[in-house]
Amino acid sequence: MLRLKILPEGYIYPEEQRPLRDLLRKRGPLARLKTLLTLSLQNILARNMGTKMNTNRTKALTTDHVTPLLAGNDDPTLAGKMSKDAIDSLSRQIIAIERAVERKLSLRKAYDLLLSLPGVGRVLALTIMMETAPFDRLPGVGNYVSYRRKVPVARFSNEKKKRTGNRKNSNKYLSWAYAEAAELARRFDPESRAYYDQKRRRTNEPIACNAFANKLSRAAYYIMRDGVL
Repeated sequence: MLRLKILPEGYIYPEEQRPLRDLLRKRGPLARLKTLLTLSLQNILARNMGTKMNTNRTKALTTDHVTPLLAGNDDPTLAGKMSKDAIDSLSRQIIAIERAVERKLSLRKAYDLLLSLPGVGRVLALTIMMETAPFDRLPGVGNYVSYRRKVPVARFSNEKKKRTGNRKNSNKYLSWAYAEAAELARRFDPESRAYYDQKRRRTNEPIACNAFANKLSRAAYYIMRDGVL
């Protein structure tokens, strides 16, 4: 069956690189929890003080902008202080993970040009490299976007949906990386925003976001394969 190539083979990640990959994966849950606590803290301020605070000021490590606003009311002050302490602790843990990974790992040549993509910074580029490698095990761009959960899995016959495939049989961390890059790109890159808006006018927001993330992943595939911008 192996000689006939009818028995699919799985990829076993190199044992020596697994601890670093798992450390980088740990960053995701911490970042999500930090976002949840930040939103909760902003709600505490809005309910008790009628005050809206910028997210960056809420998460600032060097200066506590939150506690002085809640002074004079014991219960909201305690709730806000607990949230702020948890946010600061998570921020330090996330920074420690990023520094540890960047100290022990550098972008390989095939992945270095990923930094030219809109929305892709060093952490996302490292995530893509760690979750994709080795690159040559994915022979085509279709295989790559399928591996990151951005192609339809429904099967149609005579324009009727017959069944669906297993859309979770892929890499959720790679899927998150491109979704995050798409979100950052459409916020801060004018060309990306124009492409997203064009898609958004034709369909709904989730489909437009997925389409843009798919576009970024296809561009990343050719950048990594050909080594060109």
